[in-house]
Amino acid sequence: MLLDAHNHLQDVRLAPHLDTLLPALAQLRVRRAVVNGTEEADWPRVAELAARFPWIQPSFGLHPWQVAHRSPLWLDHLRSLLEAHPHAGVGEVGLDRWIRPANIREQHEVLEPQLALAAELERPLSLHCLKAWGGLRELLEHSPLPKRGFLLHSYSGPAELIQPFIKLGAYFSFSAHFLHTRKHAQRTLFALMPRERLLVETDSPDMSPPSELCEHPLTDTNGHPLNHPAHISLAYRSLAETLGVDPVVLEREIAENYARLFGPG
Repeated sequence: MLLDAHNHLQDVRLAPHLDTLLPALAQLRVRRAVVNGTEEADWPRVAELAARFPWIQPSFGLHPWQVAHRSPLWLDHLRSLLEAHPHAGVGEVGLDRWIRPANIREQHEVLEPQLALAAELERPLSLHCLKAWGGLRELLEHSPLPKRGFLLHSYSGPAELIQPFIKLGAYFSFSAHFLHTRKHAQRTLFALMPRERLLVETDSPDMSPPSELCEHPLTDTNGHPLNHPAHISLAYRSLAETLGVDPVVLEREIAENYARLFGPG
């Protein structure tokens, strides 16, 4: 049983492939997947996928890259979607100092009410962070959070923040993107984490594995490569190898972790 803790199957680049791609995932033992919205424009596509495929768990959020594109009623819209989907999560949300302009104050204005909403409704929370780890930690320490915890997807922060984030309720997801040579340092971080806090993701259609390890070639309509969500199996195998753990044991542990954060399937 493979479980994808974070992806974006609603992405328009995947639309031409969905009719064949999604049924194929079920045949690959992908039993559950969290599909994360990033802006108001893609939230309806997330909801539609969840309605079509019961194994898809929707998540709705305003990503830090999209804060400038929000409508005046974005938070009301988000609340309505969450109330209409009792098992939906809040995400993908977060902080990002990598983008330019970083508009970090505006990012805070958007993230804080989303944290409060996740806590109020007790929903799983999927967080993005780039070059803002200290600021994210400080914000989380002073914000309401869901009791079930939250996911720091594709964690690439410093080792010294792993334990402080765990104390706040963090889980950490591993992606096959970390198999790139330049990502060696991030990959080794996962050996420092308690196994009961680990999850696996694809972030499809982005965060592809190295081309030499690509098992499921996929391109958009312009021929640009995409990360096929079937690479969840590569991510599982790679994490087991990184940890020196029997893949069957890891699969069982990931299932337990996934159920604690996202709820039983």
